[in-house]
Amino acid sequence: MDNIQLRVGKRIKALRGAKGISQEALAFRCKLHRTYISDIERGLRNVSIKNIEKIAKALSAPIEDLIK
Repeated sequence: MDNIQLRVGKRIKALRGAKGISQEALAFRCKLHRTYISDIERGLRNVSIKNIEKIAKALSAPIEDLIK
């Protein structure tokens, strides 16, 4: 399954892992639920632009890095 949702999810997971941040900590920083972050990382959620922005800010990463 190589779709945009999965690619974005994998990218978020990689950036989160590189920074040593747990899903729970990322969710807290974004004010989103941990299971929502988990679903995003597994490509199960179609993330809104607003939530992509929240996640990018929480990871201190440009939005472009999440959607490469």
